[in-house]
Amino acid sequence: MRRFTIAVPTALALTAVLTALPATAQAHEHRPAPLGIDHCTADACHFDVPSGTYDVRVVLGGDADSSTSVSGETRRALLAETAVPAGARVVRSFTVNVRTPEGEPTGAEGTPGLDLALGGTAPALADIRVTPARHARQIFLVGDSTVCDQPGDPYTGWGQELPQYLRRGVSVANYADSGESTVTYLQNPQLWGTVQPLIRPGDLVLIQLAHNDKTTDEVTYRANLETLVAGVREKGGRPVLVTPIVRRWFNADGTLNNGTALLVNGLGVDHPAVIRSVAADRDVPLIDLTARTKALVESLGVEGSKALYLYNEKRDNTHTSVHGATVYAGLVRDELVAQHLVPRGTVRVG
Repeated sequence: MRRFTIAVPTALALTAVLTALPATAQAHEHRPAPLGIDHCTADACHFDVPSGTYDVRVVLGGDADSSTSVSGETRRALLAETAVPAGARVVRSFTVNVRTPEGEPTGAEGTPGLDLALGGTAPALADIRVTPARHARQIFLVGDSTVCDQPGDPYTGWGQELPQYLRRGVSVANYADSGESTVTYLQNPQLWGTVQPLIRPGDLVLIQLAHNDKTTDEVTYRANLETLVAGVREKGGRPVLVTPIVRRWFNADGTLNNGTALLVNGLGVDHPAVIRSVAADRDVPLIDLTARTKALVESLGVEGSKALYLYNEKRDNTHTSVHGATVYAGLVRDELVAQHLVPRGTVRVG
């Protein structure tokens, strides 16, 4: 049985002071008072804030041993489960992107403001503070259903799990959308037409589109990738091409050396190979997630790899479970660090 403890301050002294100040004095306050734990119930917090990027500082722990995780918006993992001994307190911070729609760009709008859910085997929240983020780095995700913020359990995209690996100062803006190819992503104003204007100088943009390019010829596929890369650079952003995760489709010899697993479409277009070629030709950093996931799935074997995908739940060998998405997000995290694409101090490596 899960237990939950929460400490609520009897008064927000800072808020009271600001209320008592005359308007001229308040005008000198450049930062609003942080929103706190009075916005929380036993298992959730809601902050009525406009779209934007916010820093969240949580203090975890209680009188008994506790173990707390934090998710937010559309099932995004923001903080991995953290154990705290009885009587101790642990401070963790992260940065979160708030927008409408809050999940998939073509999906439901979601709930206005910032919503956080407290989970774990024994959650205990002692305090929380939410403030507008200043000078936060942004990681945009452009992708399909294997990347997106999936609205319904058990489906989970690796982009949905990536935020838990990042510390305060870096947020993930996941604009991946189910069913999209390079063709449809570029054509839909809710997708590329929305993402590109948001890119600021220095922002990372991770691009993984391949699963739905089943009828896209190689010339068009290559041109679309080059268009995305050029569009990111036009805004001063830093494009990163990501090869697609493998499908769990084994040969009799226990390997994934077949077109279904390795994303070769019906026209014979080898998507990972084209992505690697564009990355080399355009001098774009490459995260070879196809190679990384292939090695992992083959090492786990036919039975062991089922837990990464939704085979047991849906007989689905393409989409990942929460566990699989978390593992694959960890592979992306490792590549971001290894290739120095983000400062090591902004990434949780433990």
